Amino acid sequence: MNGKRTGCDPGARPHRSRATTGGRRRCAALSGILITGLTVLGAACGDGDDPAAGGGAFERPPTGTIEAAEAITVVSEIPGIVVRLPFREGGHVARGALLAQIDDAELRAALARAEAIREQREAAFKRVELVVNQGAGTPQDLDDAAADLKIARADVDLAAARLAKARITAPFAGRVGPRKVSPGAFLQPGTPITHLARLDEIKVVFTAPERYVPKLERGATVAVSTMAFPGHELSGIIDVIDPVLDPDTRSTQVIVRAANPDGRFRPGMSADVRAVLSRRDEALTIPSEAVFAEGDQSLVYRVEPDSSVARTPVTLGTRLAGVVEVLSGLEAGQRVVRAGHQKLYPGARVMPVDSRADGGGASGPGPTSGGPEEAGSPDPTSETAEGEPVAGDDGEGTEDDGAGGPGS
Repeated sequence: MNGKRTGCDPGARPHRSRATTGGRRRCAALSGILITGLTVLGAACGDGDDPAAGGGAFERPPTGTIEAAEAITVVSEIPGIVVRLPFREGGHVARGALLAQIDDAELRAALARAEAIREQREAAFKRVELVVNQGAGTPQDLDDAAADLKIARADVDLAAARLAKARITAPFAGRVGPRKVSPGAFLQPGTPITHLARLDEIKVVFTAPERYVPKLERGATVAVSTMAFPGHELSGIIDVIDPVLDPDTRSTQVIVRAANPDGRFRPGMSADVRAVLSRRDEALTIPSEAVFAEGDQSLVYRVEPDSSVARTPVTLGTRLAGVVEVLSGLEAGQRVVRAGHQKLYPGARVMPVDSRADGGGASGPGPTSGGPEEAGSPDPTSETAEGEPVAGDDGEGTEDDGAGGPGS
């Protein structure tokens, strides 16, 4: 029989009340969050913010992936020899900063030639225009001169554009990666030179099952964390919800954007995202191991005032690590047997086992040692064993999707 506590501290009479967050006391609250890519929170009753007092969170393996808000591979659009790579590898560059300089001698000459031809065409057009205005030329001559001038001007623009491509600059401010080439190397169009990523803002990409799609809202606030920086959390919003689900996994892709001012979170890291989809106040919780199933029916052994037990059908809601919500079948303050169901039968009597000696993890010998607890008790060392209380919420209530199932 496991004497480990879940829900509110045992000892006081059970009751329902509105929650308090932070501050001096924090009672049982459940948060139902996205199963894939979102953390499921479960705050147990405790004093202050000390996890040892019962607070904390039940974490699911992170499945989201962090991406840079903007990230590119810097390449050359034109062939040529690299003359300069003035950036510092791994350093920050401003928008418009020069990243690479391609040899532009031929391109400058081409531009000068195009400009000279343009000037010639402009002079020719003026002479033809004067002749036509004097009646010595035909309109066709004027049209031909005008077309030649337009072509010459376009050639100048083309040569200038090609020359500009010899200077490869940063399209946005960010951090550059290592060099992929060295000065003197000949580049073909598309040859990678380095990477550039904007890290002051990140995206987190994850998938959510189809049952959560109706509750996902663009603009909803979320919290982003990563195992690389425990205790460090970013605040973000849901930016994109893919309207088309994957037919193989029946899930949709979700993109979260979050400010990353210190640049700690890097592209490629795993991400843990938490979001509240809905909220229910005054939730009841019991340990998951207190529930057993027969067919499609979820049952618990409820402890009567005379210490006998009765099989009680229950309807379950949100499931978290070690805790399950009870939607119906139990009332706040009623006691249930936590373990040893196979040894029990209706009418069997149980007795408490003091779990203080082993920190709440004692095992009892059978049906006669299933000790109950009461929700809402202030004494964290009260007797526990196979009997566990229904956790009446003194916390903020239950935040979940309402999904539940039989068994445990």
